[in-house]
Amino acid sequence: MTSKRYTEEFKIEAVKQVTERGYSVAEVAERLGTTSHSLYAWMKRYGEKSPQLAKRSDDQAEIVKLKAELRRVTEERDILKKAAAYFASDHV
Repeated sequence: MTSKRYTEEFKIEAVKQVTERGYSVAEVAERLGTTSHSLYAWMKRYGEKSPQLAKRSDDQAEIVKLKAELRRVTEERDILKKAAAYFASDHV
């Protein structure tokens, strides 16, 4: 018997269907083609109080913050490029 491998995102989304959307474990397991046993294990690992999920949320928050900072710095760079081009031309 071969066992399927699921990504971490797949497992987290499966857990969310039970914990946030209110579907039963049996229903989600059947719909996703996995076992209830696996889903319960994923709930234990990725449930609301799991350290893996907390770390992942912290990482996601940092990514959002860094993307915003990158956008800001890119805009500042573009403004400085335009200003440098303006002053380098004959508009002095």
